[in-house]
Amino acid sequence: MFYPRLIENLMDRLTRLPGIGRRSAERMVFWMLNQPKEDIQALIDAIADLKAHLMFCRRCHHLSDSALCPICSDQSRDQGMICIVEDPKDVIAIEKSGAYKGVYHVLLGTIAPVDGRGPENLTIQHLLNRVAEEKIQEVIIATDSDNEGEMTALYLVKVLKPLGGLVSRIGIGLPAGSSLEYADISTLSMSLTSRREVGV
Repeated sequence: MFYPRLIENLMDRLTRLPGIGRRSAERMVFWMLNQPKEDIQALIDAIADLKAHLMFCRRCHHLSDSALCPICSDQSRDQGMICIVEDPKDVIAIEKSGAYKGVYHVLLGTIAPVDGRGPENLTIQHLLNRVAEEKIQEVIIATDSDNEGEMTALYLVKVLKPLGGLVSRIGIGLPAGSSLEYADISTLSMSLTSRREVGV
């Protein structure tokens, strides 16, 4: 241990963050030591507020600081079209593309039997209730094109088709095995525009 215990403790906590090694943690600690006390307190308060007040939207399961997220609250969006994604980060990626004006449904994961995760562990039942109750005309499946994303997409087609309405899958542009979160804006836009209807 080279530093006082208080510095070592904070560095240890910071290295638990994704992409933060010991050198980065060290730089962050010394940056904090050089900031006014009120700025550091504001950072602490922002982190505490995030944990205390961030929730999942009761309609679509996107991240929100109120019962309904801003997308679900926006009546100018096409309420008859739902885009299904795995993760809240995928909503952000698609929104940046500007190619989609409907609403979303976040599954909060994928079907992964190897990890003991089945349909019952996702928000699929809530999705089926929404499709039935909200008179949805089209459901766009925008899960990743890796094995788990494809398995989830196949399951979704099987349970959604009997409910009627168009079920489509995002189209060309995304390489096999890729993640929506890392796709560039033009690729995502092309994938949404070239979506195709899927069958059972």
